[in-house]
Amino acid sequence: MLILLVLGAGAAGLYWWRLPVDAIVKAQPQDATITIAGMTAQGTADLDRIEQGSYEVSVARSGFETSTVQLTVTRLGENSLDISLEPLPQAISLTAHPDEATVAVACGDEVIVTDTGSAMCTIPAGPVLITASLPGHNTIEREYYCDSPLDLEFWMDPEGQVVEGRGTMMSTGAPKGVAISPDGTEIWASILNGPPSIEVYDVATGIRTDEIALGEHGAVEVLFTSDGTKAYASQMETARVYEIDTATHEVLRQFETESSWSKVIELSPDESTLYVANWTGDDVSIIDLKTGTLTKRVATANTPRGLYATENGSTLYVASFDDGILERIDTLWGETETVFDGGGALRHIVGDPERNLLFISDMAKDCIWAHDMSTGKTWVFTETDEKPNTIDLSPDGKVLFVSCRGENNSVSYYMPGPEWGTILLFDAATAEPLDAIIGGNQCTALDVSDDGSLLVFSDFLDNRLRLYAVPSFETLAAGNGGRWISHFTDLSK
Repeated sequence: MLILLVLGAGAAGLYWWRLPVDAIVKAQPQDATITIAGMTAQGTADLDRIEQGSYEVSVARSGFETSTVQLTVTRLGENSLDISLEPLPQAISLTAHPDEATVAVACGDEVIVTDTGSAMCTIPAGPVLITASLPGHNTIEREYYCDSPLDLEFWMDPEGQVVEGRGTMMSTGAPKGVAISPDGTEIWASILNGPPSIEVYDVATGIRTDEIALGEHGAVEVLFTSDGTKAYASQMETARVYEIDTATHEVLRQFETESSWSKVIELSPDESTLYVANWTGDDVSIIDLKTGTLTKRVATANTPRGLYATENGSTLYVASFDDGILERIDTLWGETETVFDGGGALRHIVGDPERNLLFISDMAKDCIWAHDMSTGKTWVFTETDEKPNTIDLSPDGKVLFVSCRGENNSVSYYMPGPEWGTILLFDAATAEPLDAIIGGNQCTALDVSDDGSLLVFSDFLDNRLRLYAVPSFETLAAGNGGRWISHFTDLSK
């Protein structure tokens, strides 16, 4: 009996000794990938009830040397492993504009390099602080986790400016229209004097990634569908609109407006209808996108420009440039009604459906009109710099962005004038100025990203696009008007 008890106890002990145990592997950096026993984890691998034995552990992260070691798991062992990866050297190249700026690279408390205009250095992979400073300009401080080579350019903003410059892109021709893709990764610019008709840029790098030719001519305006799968571009010379696959950049269809000098395009809220303003045709073409056919042309006042389709799809507002008239079209019956006659030169319309409000730029009277779609009342929302043209609203409807060309050249508006163009930001509820950007020659195209974080505009006569980061409305509102007051002293060349 005693022998049986002893044998039983020995068997139980042996069984206990061979049971699976727990183990843990920790890695540095904490987001490194750990691979062990057929499983992967980031930073920490908790191994519950693992069989005793020897395991190969691999830890990897970009910018660091991969480590492969053995972990022996036993009943009485520690069964834990801490692995710190060896950082690999990473090259950093910095360029600042203007080139009088001081740039610096720091790792922790150690400044690696300081120079003027540009700097180059090599650091171990890991966190890095990059700064750029210049008297009279906002200091830039940006933190990066450097796990691959960094090649950075900084555009120093004048002191007090709230929006932040992110880059400059040179185009091959005059950028008339611009649109940021719904996912915020690409910028499409329509080139008026193309081909190419459209140029595509990567938002992150500013690199031109493709060119799209629409026959022998350029393009006027470009817009995306809400899901970003298609884009539409208008072409004056042929009075056509092209439908483009945004993934392949192939033209899917082309639509004849059967009018002349087709410019501004607008999608109905359900994206089943395309509206086209025909500049010298003095009408609007209405195209059924399901069938690809022109359903009707509706006569308007002279030189229709801006368009706005209401959310219910029943009404289209049209801004007339030569007559300065705002018209309302019943999209079902094609009946037109004049709702405002300001005697100016109305150019562009944006709408806030929440407040049932339209904003309209007037290039002759240098102002933005507000129109209440419910009451029909129209009033001057705010005065602007010379020749306001393209406008946009932030997605939350709180910020109105206005592109102003500046005073025309006395000989021809095709030549640079005596003033720089500007981009103005206003509180869309109170008309209080929030910030101002001094642009180049004839700021024209303008678009704000769907998440409100990016602003892109064109210096039309300079063949240039400029990209800015837009902070929250709360930050803009707390900026004391940004450069609104000081920008007036910088307008004259």
